Amino acid sequence: MSDWYEIDKPASTIELDDRGLQYGDGLFETIAIRRGEPRLWDYHYERLARGCRALALVTPAVKVLRARLDAALANSDCDPLFCIAKIILTAGVSQRGYGRNLPSEPRIFVGVFPAAPVKRSSYVQGVATILCETRLATRSPLAGLKTLNRLEQVLARSECLPTGAFEGLTLDADGRLVCGTMSNVFIVKDNVVRTPSLERCGVDGTMRRHLLTLLESTELSCEVCDIAASDLGEADEVFLTNSQMGAIPVNRCGDHAWPVGPVTKRVLDLLANNGILECRQ
Repeated sequence: MSDWYEIDKPASTIELDDRGLQYGDGLFETIAIRRGEPRLWDYHYERLARGCRALALVTPAVKVLRARLDAALANSDCDPLFCIAKIILTAGVSQRGYGRNLPSEPRIFVGVFPAAPVKRSSYVQGVATILCETRLATRSPLAGLKTLNRLEQVLARSECLPTGAFEGLTLDADGRLVCGTMSNVFIVKDNVVRTPSLERCGVDGTMRRHLLTLLESTELSCEVCDIAASDLGEADEVFLTNSQMGAIPVNRCGDHAWPVGPVTKRVLDLLANNGILECRQ
């Protein structure tokens, strides 16, 4: 069960006229809570602030948002040592129709959920993925952000469930590799780490950002660039990142198979040594 709060009070309902429900007019962040603290908090807040500017929402002050989060954690029955928090901002209730006054003061909801750790064997042996038929629309002005409209991800994720795959990888409308339904994707070729550019679509994940920053201080080469679907099959190694699990190796996607190679293991060590304890080998 999840516990939801609005202005430090339990919340269980939302008005039918709320723009978050009517139009997906809002944003969200899903944050790993580890040992009572929101992991990668600064990155989550920065992305939320970018989203507020893009949607013309008044950006909540960081101290206000953190206080709301801390209050929700204190009031929830979930274990604060290992759980998940979700912050939702909606544009609130306004006149009927798409248009609203700009900027709008957002409503803030904070939810706290139990967390289920990924199996240790998955970090050692890797996970299976599929290539989804659902394509992501390109050239969105909201590329990189986590808006409440996740219908493409819903459709793509629904393709995964019948297959038992851990994750589904998605392409954009032009056939470029973008990301997973709930993760960012990295490929390794000739010891160079590459991850897709997210300028056209996709979500700029906080763990992706954390890893890219860490890689700058290592001997590993890393490129953010366009990646064709065919590049996936030619990769030496593949791994995924997201805010909850850190990084996890991929051992298969359709007919393609990869080992859990030395670069991926180096990435896991790098994250483990920089606060992402799930990646300990």
